[in-house]
Amino acid sequence: MSADYLQVNQPDILEVIANLSNDAVFTPPKVVNAVLDLLPAEVWSDPSLRWLDPGAKTGVFPREITKRLMVGLAGVIPEESARLQHILTEMIFAIATEEITGMMTRRSLYCSKDASTEFSVAGVPEPDGNVWQRRVKHSFDAGGRCKECKGNQEQLLQPGRDNKAYGFIHADGRGQIEKEMDMRFDVIVGNPPYQMDADGGNRTMPIYNIFVDEAKRLNPRFISMIIPSRWMAGGLGLNEFRNEMLADKRLRRVSDFSKMETLFPGVDFEGGVCYFLWDRDNPGPCEVTFTQDAVTVGPFERQLDEFDVFVRDARGLEILNKVMAKKEASLIDILAADKEFGMTSNWSDFRTAKRAGDIAFYYNEKGKRLCGWIARKTVPKSAHLIDFWKVLVPKAYGERGAIPALVLGPTQIVAPPSVCTQTYLFIYVNSKEAAESVESYVKTRFFRFLVSLRKISQDATRSTYNWVPQQVWDRTWTDAELFKKYDITPEEQSYIEEMVRERSA
Repeated sequence: MSADYLQVNQPDILEVIANLSNDAVFTPPKVVNAVLDLLPAEVWSDPSLRWLDPGAKTGVFPREITKRLMVGLAGVIPEESARLQHILTEMIFAIATEEITGMMTRRSLYCSKDASTEFSVAGVPEPDGNVWQRRVKHSFDAGGRCKECKGNQEQLLQPGRDNKAYGFIHADGRGQIEKEMDMRFDVIVGNPPYQMDADGGNRTMPIYNIFVDEAKRLNPRFISMIIPSRWMAGGLGLNEFRNEMLADKRLRRVSDFSKMETLFPGVDFEGGVCYFLWDRDNPGPCEVTFTQDAVTVGPFERQLDEFDVFVRDARGLEILNKVMAKKEASLIDILAADKEFGMTSNWSDFRTAKRAGDIAFYYNEKGKRLCGWIARKTVPKSAHLIDFWKVLVPKAYGERGAIPALVLGPTQIVAPPSVCTQTYLFIYVNSKEAAESVESYVKTRFFRFLVSLRKISQDATRSTYNWVPQQVWDRTWTDAELFKKYDITPEEQSYIEEMVRERSA
């Protein structure tokens, strides 16, 4: 039996099975094993440990863990059938994401979707075995959002579809699970769902952070999960999670990938993906490995909380430290806030023909930069910035992991009086000459490299510019002048040029 279970020299269907949907991305077995390799060797020979996958889909994590334990426990439980029985009944547990993934997990783990049948290798009386799955309830607020996952009530409760109320991160589910399963676990591993549609599907809210937080709440010895890398520098609603992760000295190993397709071929998720090891009893610095395309940097021992966001590529740290050592004022002091004038990207209270007293209104429509006109008194806020010269920079610009990258979209100098929609951020100065100097600075590789250290998605919010220092606005800035000012070595210059593409216009 054990040779069959271990699938020695047999094709593996989980290598080629298609994803169910964007929020049910299946994990290839080789990726699972890379994650499991983070764990210390002794876990594979300890028969007392209890393992949990809190977001099981195909059952590949429980299956691969079982295969490793079958080898590691051979000296402790020599008889193969008894060993497998002990592993499947006393050690391996899973919480499936929905009904179909519950059946898939049981099929992978027990060789039968019903763990109690004669076809099952588990030998248990319960059909579900140790794979829990029930339909549970969201807890919606008055605005129709789930208090726990932020999902949209109207969308989630459509007839005939799964309600995506993942048991591990919803109070109703946890209450049911705790009645049926001893929730004391030593190792929690998996690849949880990443996000939940919110606001009727117009945007998504991350939920992988909730899985990590709930796993920590159970206080196991080890946690190892695959999650998007966006938490390192951005992400909607992830500030508190990022601060806690960066400050957590129990986060001991991180393998970070700039492109998700490196681990999940054919899957596009902006910002990349990572997996990590959290070690409860051995706090210390974190060993970080970063992979960009075919180049792997590290492992390097890092203090994750060196800055307020995490610099993913350690090669950029020396350059950043040189810039920060000068303690110059940040560009954000003359950079607009997000939606500075209070005008959304679809703002419609403007006209295309100018009237007396109107001010210029800059917006974007179907990818085209356009200028309309608007009465000064109708500007919702920040009227004190209307009469500055401005260098407009598109807030959103992305090349989906291209290296070298432009990082930021094309700039535009606009004269006062003027306003713009939230499509743009802008740097504001007092003269045309200063605006031209600013624009030359923005176009340099040096400037855009510093932005790239904090930019993990197509959106470059105001905080993304935090590490960019101000200059004097009396000249045309070039990379050569900036490299000299900040003592950037030839090797560091080459690295910047590898990462950031030259902009000619």
